Amino acid sequence: MVLAAAATSTVPLESTQRALGYPSLFLLVLIGALVPVVPTGALVSSAAVVALHRAAPFPLALVFVTASLAAFLGDAALYWLGRRGMRSKNGSRWLEAIRSRAPEERLAQAREKLASHGVAVLVLSRLVPAGRIPVMLACLMAEWPLRRFARGNLPACLAWAVTYQVIGILGGSLFKEPWEGVVVAVALTVLVSVTPGLVRRVR
Repeated sequence: MVLAAAATSTVPLESTQRALGYPSLFLLVLIGALVPVVPTGALVSSAAVVALHRAAPFPLALVFVTASLAAFLGDAALYWLGRRGMRSKNGSRWLEAIRSRAPEERLAQAREKLASHGVAVLVLSRLVPAGRIPVMLACLMAEWPLRRFARGNLPACLAWAVTYQVIGILGGSLFKEPWEGVVVAVALTVLVSVTPGLVRRVR
């Protein structure tokens, strides 16, 4: 009877976690795309660790779909807001937020690479820490329509979701307890994010 009670309590618990977890992941990644202060890569890696320990392929697939869709929609919304700001005489706070996170040197590099390589730069910008905003601003200054930006940004978001999910899987596979894998995944994500900046400072 105790085992039966435990089993019936486990199923609702897992269902509740799924019901809350995926919408929360979607919302946080979406907000992180609009307001680039939320560590969305760490969120995806942590979610991948939890999904890995459920020993089923579907949770990992759901994490991938949820994260990539939220990132894509968030980027599209931010780009649309940026285009509105570019067309407005007074600009907008969203456009100012984008400009404030794109140093002149990084913006010049992004514009040069965008002119040379086109859509391929979008994919790399999602994978390089702090590379997304300068490239997005370069697209805005080049007057790319939203449709063109979205076509290039879709594979970028898919590649981004896969990359951070793989980091989570690698971290989670080393430990039996999910929380240990989450700690390692977050540490790896922070390391990936900080390394390029340290290299630039050394140079």
